[in-house]
Amino acid sequence: MRRVYMDANATTPLLPEVVEAMRPCWTEHFGNASSIHLHGQQAHAAVDRARETMAGFFNCHAAEVVFNSGGTEGDNTAIFGLLHPGDHFITTSIEHSAILEAAKRLARDGVETTFVAPLSNGLIDPMDIRRAIRPETRLISVMLANNETGVLQPVEMIGKVASETGIFFHIDAVQGAGKVEFDVRRFGCHLLSISAHKMNGPKGIGAMFVRRGTPLEPLMVGGSHERRQRAGTENVPGIVGLA
Repeated sequence: MRRVYMDANATTPLLPEVVEAMRPCWTEHFGNASSIHLHGQQAHAAVDRARETMAGFFNCHAAEVVFNSGGTEGDNTAIFGLLHPGDHFITTSIEHSAILEAAKRLARDGVETTFVAPLSNGLIDPMDIRRAIRPETRLISVMLANNETGVLQPVEMIGKVASETGIFFHIDAVQGAGKVEFDVRRFGCHLLSISAHKMNGPKGIGAMFVRRGTPLEPLMVGGSHERRQRAGTENVPGIVGLA
């Protein structure tokens, strides 16, 4: 029996050109990108080229691109890196579990969350977001594309609400990356998360857009990797594969 794979919202296969781009990073340019010798600097150069590519994809500065392990880490970083006891968080009832489960943990730390419900057509009404805002609201997080329904949320309008009220705005763009036109400036977000394996890249690698000046505390601490925004030896093959 011939089987046809039709679950591309769950994951996608690697494209042959992605495999070929990654191959030298395992064999020839295998150095640690933080090392100062030739092997390390070859790896570092590959990461720099990938960062420039991702900056073009996001429409942001290269310094605003942070590589990580994927969408879940990006979502968690946005939430735990910005919210503190006493803050208020706004998200929706139809977010990915990386957001919803993080909100549950926040409740134990004194951060209250408002879950905005969608309309009957699956869309989030930006006015419902506005009505949920309180003086202590610090972060709004809304997905770009829903992984179950495919509905594209009005993130530009929500971004305007966030801008007008001085609230940080995060977009979980994992399901939209590679499928819709990207422009973080047009979206009006401070933070945005993507994952490579949703668009024919490798698993275990993702990237965040972090707008300059956003006071984001790193989720991973240790070395000075990623300009001290995400500690851990860079996954050079994955980063190159994502780009």
